[in-house]
Amino acid sequence: MSGTRFTLEVQPRIPASLKRLEELASDLVYSWDRQVRRMFTRLDKDLWSTSGHNPKTFLRRVSQERLDAAADDRVFMEDFQRVLAAYDTYHKQSMHAGISEYIDAKEDLIAYFCAEFGFHESLPIYSGGLGILAGDHCKAASDLCIPFVAVGILYRQGYFNQTIDEHGNQISHYSPSSFHDLPVTQAVDENGKPLLIEVDFPGRKVYLHVWRA
Repeated sequence: MSGTRFTLEVQPRIPASLKRLEELASDLVYSWDRQVRRMFTRLDKDLWSTSGHNPKTFLRRVSQERLDAAADDRVFMEDFQRVLAAYDTYHKQSMHAGISEYIDAKEDLIAYFCAEFGFHESLPIYSGGLGILAGDHCKAASDLCIPFVAVGILYRQGYFNQTIDEHGNQISHYSPSSFHDLPVTQAVDENGKPLLIEVDFPGRKVYLHVWRA
């Protein structure tokens, strides 16, 4: 025996009729669409809270019994179909005519660079008000169907949680993020390998991976 320890995680099997929950969990639209988030809350309110309101983590931990019961619940399924219909309609929208006078959706692409983007607590890559503002800019651009790409940093450790000790000192608690638990997908090249970008720095090179939200 090598003494190596392995962690075994048993995940539920999502019923076919609820399969698109995975799609909703991987799309940042959930961060500003209450009706999408509400579907997860209805499955298990307590788990939604303890999973940090993170839909991808939630779907890994929700019980099989809860999923099966929801799939057999006529009211839940009717509401789920309404949420999906609204979600699909949202993604089929075209740019507003007033905006298309200034932006060509086929030729133009706006790049928005920022050190932090505050979309939702489940994507902890922000620290304060300016990050929230940047996130709101992205949400508004999405709502208006503007060709828009936000470029930032996917931090391994997001903004810390803090406590105050008995002497009044701030104690910082950093929690590393697992990218597989975030609503992001790693970009790959034509061979299916992770995309690698080389950036020249004084006296050295820095290599970057790309993740898409």
